[in-house]
Amino acid sequence: MRTLAGYTNIMSAKPGDTVEFKVSSHGSASTFSARLVRLITTEEHPRTAGLIEREVDAAFNGEYRARRQHIHTGSYGYVEHATAFSALEDFTFQTWLWPTLLGTRRQTIAGTWDESRSLGFAIEIDQMGRLTFLMGDGEGKVSTANLPTPLLERQWVFLASSYNAKDRTVVLHQSPRCDIGDLGSAETRKFDIAAFHGNRAQRHFFIAAHKASGGDGPLLAGGHYNGKIDSPKLHACALSVEEMASLGSGAAVDRLNECVSANWDFSIDQGSDVFKDVSGNGRDGRLVNMPTRAMKGFNWTGRFHDWRAAPDEYGAIHFHDDDLYDAGWATDFAFTIPSGLESGVYAARLDAQDASPAYVIFFVRPPKGQATSDVVYLASTATYMAYANQTLIARDPLDEMSMGSLLIFGEDDVFLNENPEYGKSLYDLHSDGSGVCYSSRLRPILTMSPNAKYWRFGGDGHLTGWLDALGINANVITDEDLHNEGESILAPYRVVLTGCHPEYVSLAMWDALKTHLGRGGRLMYLGGNGFYWRTAFHPTLPGLIEVRRAEDGSRAWSAEAGEYFMSTTGEYGGMWRRQDRTPNQLVGIGFCANGFMTGSYYQWCPDSTDPRVDFVLDGVTKGSKFGDYGLSGNGAAGQELDRYDLSLGSPRHAVVIATSTGHTDNMVLAKEEFGAMHWMIGATENKNVRSDIVFFETVGGGAVFSVGSISWCMSLPNDNYKNDVSRVTRNVLERFRDPRPFPLPRSEVELPPQMPPSPEQPRRARSTVKETPTALRA
Repeated sequence: MRTLAGYTNIMSAKPGDTVEFKVSSHGSASTFSARLVRLITTEEHPRTAGLIEREVDAAFNGEYRARRQHIHTGSYGYVEHATAFSALEDFTFQTWLWPTLLGTRRQTIAGTWDESRSLGFAIEIDQMGRLTFLMGDGEGKVSTANLPTPLLERQWVFLASSYNAKDRTVVLHQSPRCDIGDLGSAETRKFDIAAFHGNRAQRHFFIAAHKASGGDGPLLAGGHYNGKIDSPKLHACALSVEEMASLGSGAAVDRLNECVSANWDFSIDQGSDVFKDVSGNGRDGRLVNMPTRAMKGFNWTGRFHDWRAAPDEYGAIHFHDDDLYDAGWATDFAFTIPSGLESGVYAARLDAQDASPAYVIFFVRPPKGQATSDVVYLASTATYMAYANQTLIARDPLDEMSMGSLLIFGEDDVFLNENPEYGKSLYDLHSDGSGVCYSSRLRPILTMSPNAKYWRFGGDGHLTGWLDALGINANVITDEDLHNEGESILAPYRVVLTGCHPEYVSLAMWDALKTHLGRGGRLMYLGGNGFYWRTAFHPTLPGLIEVRRAEDGSRAWSAEAGEYFMSTTGEYGGMWRRQDRTPNQLVGIGFCANGFMTGSYYQWCPDSTDPRVDFVLDGVTKGSKFGDYGLSGNGAAGQELDRYDLSLGSPRHAVVIATSTGHTDNMVLAKEEFGAMHWMIGATENKNVRSDIVFFETVGGGAVFSVGSISWCMSLPNDNYKNDVSRVTRNVLERFRDPRPFPLPRSEVELPPQMPPSPEQPRRARSTVKETPTALRA
């Protein structure tokens, strides 16, 4: 039973770095134990040696008091000021609103309302979707007023609320923005209310929520609003009914300019967690739990889709009641990485009575610039974060169809379904139906643990287990390390190994790998569906990534038109394939098909006789097929496949060593592979549904070997690692570690056709190699 969960302040650490562990217990046990383990494998599979973990001495090994640490989801903004909001008597608040989830509960748009003391005011949407004004004096007297016409979901509306302290009157106004065919009329009403503002100190003004905690304790929010807010303004004066109606019609009310308290412009500093006050009063605010920025506003014209080209049209922030950036847990114990600790995949294993063990994963890298191997494993932490706490399995009616079996809910799936506050993955939807585009590692990630789905984390343990079984020492670095340090972190290594699913890649990561290859480095891409989505790492907020699912690709949701550019970096989001950086250009192949029912096998292509790839087949008995075994669907070619394709930038001199065949129609063409729908998207009718194993040399004496299948690594353990998949992988690694440069083939080599034919047909004449010495760094 899952009762323990935890996370760390950093996911990758080198000697001298301190890893802080933050733990929460949902169980009844009063204590839990923690001990350091090195994870060699990550799955308790009956056809393997099982889950292998090795205990390591650490000062933190021992017993700890168990406690429940809570997570407070929901994004909002707040402004803190010692006197500005307590001194408000008459005031007017105005904003544009685009609500996305009405008719469920009260939602606060803005105000000083303190729920614990029933003090202050709030502009709200009530449970019937009506604009509401709320005021309390902190002594028990509370008054409300609301307009009778409910707001409409996903339609811009201008709202304003004005309070006159002397008369104790409130004027509410709403005027929908009407496009052709939309119906809606402006509404303005005046109300008498009994309650007054109160005389108690109030330090905070909230946007998209209200204050839920009292006193001087932690600032907690409630009443979270779902939807966009654009151009909120606060004025220290009240308007009449006539003036309010005039304001709603777009006319200027001159005296508002004389009493501006705050004018918040959300289009400034789009990627940050700060929002700016442009009134000159310095009442900047802070955003909590990263609501979505760079959102098109009420005045978006569609002329520009890049928020940097028309910043005034991107003045909206989309708030959600389930946003989460930093869980904010206290530290239970810490561990400073000692010198001499081997680089690898580690975890704090947590155990308690009547609880399943929990593993808080982190990665230990060698000291900067001091590699202890010529091989480095690049852990796909961006992909782990993208899939973090994915709950798609619980809500997608097509999941059973794509898997070809009844869904199996593991204990982590059940836990996440019962505890949605642990946050969502980039494959999930917010409660209002909008797609999740930010993910953070500053929270427990239950999907990054032993026995996780192969494409999320579990499959990579079969690669690290293979390395250990064969006695191959390899250092470990993470995506975040590579993004932050660039090619310099690869400089000490001759060979880079990927895991089985390096799907999420930043521009800095891409460029670093390209530079590494251009300087004579070698890359073994041991997975499928890699280098697929353009990913942004937040430049100032640690542990936060962003993905905008723009235009095309296999995706669980689609970004709104005009919202394809990432807020954190300004980069155009979506697939690398749509940005002239196809995976084919980097690793020779690119994603083409997926299917999760069964795996299949490979057949050798005619070019497998090319002398350039003799080293690949050393000790391999070439039969009619290989890889017809494995833990994933009993085949090395499965789950998601990549194909060689000249039209997408695959190198012309690459050798297609083998290609997969025997797939069923459950393995289907990726949606970006065809322009219009047709029936021939299954493997039995479409030759483009396949995995290709390729090799090619790079400028500078480097080389690339790519397998094009997520399932490849899950075939390594078969027969105790004594199989052709393992042998081929080992052959390539041994040759790639050899400092001898890979010479480029002669330029006059006959070029292959665009698509490799079936293995029975010769593709082209065998190429010859021009033995031109090429420098390779030491």
